[in-house]
Amino acid sequence: MDIQQWIEADKSLLLTLNDNDSLLWDGVMWIVTDTKTWIPAIVMLLYVIFKNNKLSQSLVILLMFAVGVTLADQIASGICKPYFARPRPTQDPEIMYLVNVVNGYRGGAFGFMSSHAANTFVVATLVTLLVRSFPLGVMMYLWAAIPSFSRIYLGVHYPGDIVFGASEGCIVGVLVYTLFRYIQKKCSSRPQYVSSQYTPTGYSRDDVTLLYTVLWLTYFYALIAGMIVTRTLSL
Repeated sequence: MDIQQWIEADKSLLLTLNDNDSLLWDGVMWIVTDTKTWIPAIVMLLYVIFKNNKLSQSLVILLMFAVGVTLADQIASGICKPYFARPRPTQDPEIMYLVNVVNGYRGGAFGFMSSHAANTFVVATLVTLLVRSFPLGVMMYLWAAIPSFSRIYLGVHYPGDIVFGASEGCIVGVLVYTLFRYIQKKCSSRPQYVSSQYTPTGYSRDDVTLLYTVLWLTYFYALIAGMIVTRTLSL
């Protein structure tokens, strides 16, 4: 397969995944793609971090997240989008009128790579490496995947935009966490925990369960809110 064949396959897959007639899922994906939907989970994540670390350590962790998200976002939006200048499906003259849009939303001009995917997957990677809880790690990557898929569903990103954005976010997450661990070892030592009450990196499993629960409740909220907002969407 040459690059043009890959591009055509990407367009074909986009049209297949975007071809929907479900008002319910239009509403759900509209809610899921909104960053404000995930504020409770973000607040709970901050609670878990500050409760399980000293203040100075917590601030360093927040700096790690800030650096990770900034790098992932700038690589995707600041470098790749203007360099590759690949139109979003909703802005591509070849298929823009074949793409189903929700509430008239078409996004910006360019879509490669997806900054939504890059940002969510860098956060998922950092949380997974930081806390070291398998159930939470699965939930975090599920959390990253669902809003990323919503961008395909809404027609503002090709699947390829999402795959490359997610990959970039994971790579940036691993690199930033590796740097964080190096600095942490130089400045202070954090013991490994061997206890059923804590994760290997010292996070209370009860607190992790709280974060896990808030994420599940947010999915449930997205489903209910999606049913409600469907009536107000301009389709």
